[in-house]
Amino acid sequence: MSNIKHLFSRILYIIIFLSSSLSVMGQITLTMKDKPLKKVIKQIEKVSEYRFFYNEDLANLNKSVSLKAQNSSIEKVLKDLSSQASFSYLIKPNYQIVLSDNLPSQQTRLQNITGRVVDTTDNPIIGANVLVKGTTNGVITDIDGNFSLEKVPVQSQLQISYIGYETKELAVVSGKTNVKIVMTENTKLLNEVVVTGFGLAQKKATLTGAITSVGADDISRSSAVNTSGALVGKVAGLNYRSADSRPGNATTLQIRNMGTPLFVIDGMQSDEGQFNNIDFNDIESISILKDASASIYGVRAANGVIVVTTKKGKKNTKSTVTLNTYYGWQHVSRLPEPADAVTYVENYIQSETIQGKTSRLYSKEDLEKWRQGTEKGYVPFNWYDYIWVTSPQYYVNANVSGGSDKINYYFSLGHMNQESAIRNYGGMKRYNVQMNVEAQITDKFKIGMNMNGRIKQLRNPGVPGTDDYSNPTAATYRNLPTVRPFANDNPNYPASVGSDNGLNFGLLNFEKSGTFEDTWRMVQLNLNAEYEIIKGLKAKALFGYYFANELVNNQEYTYRVYRYDEAMDEYVDVGGRASAWRERTNAHVEELTSNIQLAYEKAFGAHSINAIVGFEAIKRDAPKSWLHAIPASNSLHLIYYDTIDKFEDTGNNTQARLGWLGRFNYNYANKYLVDFSARYDGSWKFPPNHRWGFFPSASLGWRISEENFWKESKIASIFSNLKIRGSYGLVGDDNVDDYNAFDYMTGYDYKQGGGVIDGSYIIGTTPRNLPVTTLSWAKAKILDIGLDVAFLNNRLSGSVDFFRRIKTGIPASRDDVLLPEEVGFERPKENLNSNVHTGYDLFARWSDKVNDFHYSISANFTYSRFYNWEQYNPKFSNSWDEYRNSTWHRFGNINWAYESDGQFQSWEEIASWPIDNDQKGNTTLRPGDIKYVDQNGDGIINDMDKRPIGYKEDSTPVLNFGFNLAFAWKGFDLALDFSGAGMSTWNPTLIQKIPFNNNGNNPAYYMEDTWRLSDIFDANSELIPGKYPTLLIGNNANNHSNYWESSFWKYNVRYLKLRNLEFGYTFPKEWLQKCRINSLRLYLAGQNLFTLTNVPIDPEVSAGNGTAYPSMRIINLGLTLKF
Repeated sequence: MSNIKHLFSRILYIIIFLSSSLSVMGQITLTMKDKPLKKVIKQIEKVSEYRFFYNEDLANLNKSVSLKAQNSSIEKVLKDLSSQASFSYLIKPNYQIVLSDNLPSQQTRLQNITGRVVDTTDNPIIGANVLVKGTTNGVITDIDGNFSLEKVPVQSQLQISYIGYETKELAVVSGKTNVKIVMTENTKLLNEVVVTGFGLAQKKATLTGAITSVGADDISRSSAVNTSGALVGKVAGLNYRSADSRPGNATTLQIRNMGTPLFVIDGMQSDEGQFNNIDFNDIESISILKDASASIYGVRAANGVIVVTTKKGKKNTKSTVTLNTYYGWQHVSRLPEPADAVTYVENYIQSETIQGKTSRLYSKEDLEKWRQGTEKGYVPFNWYDYIWVTSPQYYVNANVSGGSDKINYYFSLGHMNQESAIRNYGGMKRYNVQMNVEAQITDKFKIGMNMNGRIKQLRNPGVPGTDDYSNPTAATYRNLPTVRPFANDNPNYPASVGSDNGLNFGLLNFEKSGTFEDTWRMVQLNLNAEYEIIKGLKAKALFGYYFANELVNNQEYTYRVYRYDEAMDEYVDVGGRASAWRERTNAHVEELTSNIQLAYEKAFGAHSINAIVGFEAIKRDAPKSWLHAIPASNSLHLIYYDTIDKFEDTGNNTQARLGWLGRFNYNYANKYLVDFSARYDGSWKFPPNHRWGFFPSASLGWRISEENFWKESKIASIFSNLKIRGSYGLVGDDNVDDYNAFDYMTGYDYKQGGGVIDGSYIIGTTPRNLPVTTLSWAKAKILDIGLDVAFLNNRLSGSVDFFRRIKTGIPASRDDVLLPEEVGFERPKENLNSNVHTGYDLFARWSDKVNDFHYSISANFTYSRFYNWEQYNPKFSNSWDEYRNSTWHRFGNINWAYESDGQFQSWEEIASWPIDNDQKGNTTLRPGDIKYVDQNGDGIINDMDKRPIGYKEDSTPVLNFGFNLAFAWKGFDLALDFSGAGMSTWNPTLIQKIPFNNNGNNPAYYMEDTWRLSDIFDANSELIPGKYPTLLIGNNANNHSNYWESSFWKYNVRYLKLRNLEFGYTFPKEWLQKCRINSLRLYLAGQNLFTLTNVPIDPEVSAGNGTAYPSMRIINLGLTLKF
């Protein structure tokens, strides 16, 4: 609670500071003499925050006036000017000033006015402002929407305004003293409606939960091929990392670093794959449920929920056809180039010199020939340029939308093609179709249907190994720059290039390696219906059917590699792959979902309630089979029975979940807000007596800015909105570690080894482990306290949240329960341990316009730190063991290593060094080698000296942030999205760290900046310092202290990327009317255009060897056409 008090004290300080600062902004210092009133007004606007509103026919607008103001109040300035030019003025909140002509007193007739302000459903609007335009005479409507004004001039104008509604003006007519004003909602502000789950939606102003919404315009501003990539850097509370950007791969998203969230698409619980393969141009909005508001999704909501709503047509609108297409080029954004041939050979020679090799691989004459690079056999080869190329990416989408008074529709068809940036390496193709139709059958009954379908194909050469993209990326470094892909440069004879011929990129193509294809075909069909039983009470039903089929075909060819015998002019076979590989996977997923609800909505007086009860049932089958064959020839692509040697069937893998749900929302006068939700959920995974759980949550909100005392105070002119909110609740997670469905059952596992009995091989079975009968889902208690603010007539707005999630019930075994080793079983898991995620996220946005120039600047920030919390019965042998290995109430994922103390600068320093730095009496050291801090002062570097120096290496960062800028002037628009991160660790390994790793090359940045000999053939020559230790063949972490885990190598990663840039021009409508075109926009878009970082690789890559497929730098040319 001390953290919460500290947070609120800081917030209160900021409010007071802003109030005092902004009051200073209202002072005017200006001197002008004999200038037209209009010019003086413009100058006041330039030197202050005030904005003037007046008709151009204001009588004395061009009259000359003088002004001499020195830190004067606006009231004093206006009084001075009005005495010279004879006008009336009204100072409104948010620095607005209305000017009007003085009315001759003899023509003024006054009367009292009473009235009522209501919305389009005849419900009273409480707190609406009713003002006699051009004066200070105004009131606020009461609880019934009523108001009363005295001494209102006849023929004046009443101005009625309220947040979320169009401002309305009404002429005061002589004798008409009672009026009724019907206000209509502002359609622009309606876009601020946030979907909160299960068909419920609220205006952002009345939200009590930590829910962020992203609209279609922000989502579509991206060159990414998947939805997750389109969200990067745009949402507070969302952590992200694109660790592998191969064609079709998605960016990892986590809400507040809590794990993979639940995805809900048009009301259907879905997964990451479905979310990322929607055509994101078909998405209307995405809501991110970050706190306990997700509890309505129960047992799968512990990591938060991402709710997607696709586009629909609008009623009573004509059909609009939209075409959106682009064509672009992509290349690696940041991948270290390998050292060139001369650098490699020089480092290799130097290593042989230092290590005293008498038989050298390269002589002085060889080195000179490599430096010349012209003689046959000594021409360097650039594997980087051979493997990595600029490749195309293109996209096209056509959609049509519209509606009548009874039906509305949206149809869309799209295609994405992303080729690999690896030469002739295939890529990804995807076809999407989206259909949404709604029909109003009667006044009370409507139905709707939506369909989402896609075909996605990944295709690349069928190279050896389990990861077809790791080979060409590793080949960039493992293939030496002194060898070439083909013997004698003959493309019919792949050469032997090193210790692993499978890395010769000359082999890694469709012709010589084979073909891998992974094709998904899926369709999601939803049918929904809604019937109004009585006014405000509706019955809703949603039924969904999902079917997806995956077909994987992989054929890996046999191959041979050669060397060229120049003397004999022949190609000599030196090895290769003798056995072919053929496999096929056939799998499908079938899911049935039903959701039945009763929803009630009612407003009476200042009170508004919204309630829903219902249930949801989900059943999922995922059968899968796999077979392997050994083809007799590379040319045989069909699978024959005689060649099959393995077949595996995993069964249906049935899943089932059932939940009862409810939500109640109460709103009083748009200022006191209450929300309760709960779900009673069951999961098939657990024992029958542990399947069900209850997950409630509650949230409260107080819109202080709607209080009368606030509206009537001076601070109201600064704060447009101020809301405090808080939520607390319990959510569940049935995806617990170290537990599989039906582990609560006893029995045997078939096909577990085997043996020969009586000359026959018998397939074996093993008993299952002890049944897990007391374990159920993990539970997460989430606290969120937030503040929403807006200043200066909503031009500056923002929010800040503090959150804390305690997740209990993490599986562990009771180590104080002993089982004899002879039993052969492990202790069963129970819900024993816990962990914590805590942090902050914030968002701020400034939006304004100056004449025709519109602009906005926004920033978001997410900090989420993970703690290991409580464990069952921790035991330690001594205090050091507890310090080093305890995880009780500690930062999680701590990265332990030695602390570097610089590098040795001379042989003399090594000789006199008092600490055993290498555990070998410093006998392996030389100048440039790494020194370590002796933390405990015992004179030797060992495990006792390791300290926590970094963060987790293979997950989303602790800190993510983004900046978004948008500008528009007449038909031109420019948008920039920056994203960045900090507090993650990259630990270089293998190629990036070990000298000549696996007889291969190292990156140029590494080899070119080491401690080296001034004469590489003389071990006693003068040393030239560098950033890295001298590279010596055979050195690694097992035999040399340079390569131990330490702060010298580990990077605490920081970066800032220009993630998206888009510059467009929309042609004037009058140019297009003759062609019957509604809109035409041309644009230039880029992604990952530059990166600022402290690491030598793509900072989002987590692989230590740096060979993951990096982010692409993309340039697109596109158009959007509507007609």
